[in-house]
Amino acid sequence: MSETFESLREQLAADDMGIRMKALHASRSMSISERFTLLSTAAIDSYARIRYDAVSQLGTVGTFDLDKSLEILSDRLCVDPELDVRAAAAASLGSLQLTQAFELLKTAYESTNDWMFQFSIIAAIGELGAAQGFDFLAQALQSPNELVKIAAIGSLGDLGNPKAVSLLIPLIDDPDWQIRHRVSQSLGQLGGSEAIAGLEKLANDPMPQVAEATRSLLNSI
Repeated sequence: MSETFESLREQLAADDMGIRMKALHASRSMSISERFTLLSTAAIDSYARIRYDAVSQLGTVGTFDLDKSLEILSDRLCVDPELDVRAAAAASLGSLQLTQAFELLKTAYESTNDWMFQFSIIAAIGELGAAQGFDFLAQALQSPNELVKIAAIGSLGDLGNPKAVSLLIPLIDDPDWQIRHRVSQSLGQLGGSEAIAGLEKLANDPMPQVAEATRSLLNSI
């Protein structure tokens, strides 16, 4: 027997966590409006795994009601006790390009030392597409954590501001090949003569992964 919207809503209110998890999974078969309502409930569930799944799904289903999605995701970003859920909220805000959330994301970044959470926020800023994110990402390039730094490089490419090229060029000589590889990708996104000159240098990088990826970029420009 197939589930109905009402039966799933009742199951999401059940005491048994297993029943609530099954209901959340089954909600994927509902219409987008019904699914959005069910996810809104699951996003404040007492069990972190359910909240994480619901918040992650809102990154796509949230297009149904962007204002309500902004409200739910901003709340999870700021007050959820689990960093995984807060990171998922940041990612969904970015996916939905809710530029109104920029200041909240910036504040969340500055209030934590958890690099995974910071990484999620930096990646979200790139997807967000908010122009004011440029200065924030430029500062994040100075992060002592290499993965956060790599995320900032990628987000500068996603943001598309040509001023980022001058920030990325010095990193062509970074000792970490993964940073050089990400710089290559972002320069390819940004384009322009200065970026192409940088790519031509990276095309001869001593690390094959960097050199080969860069040559492919140059061939596509």
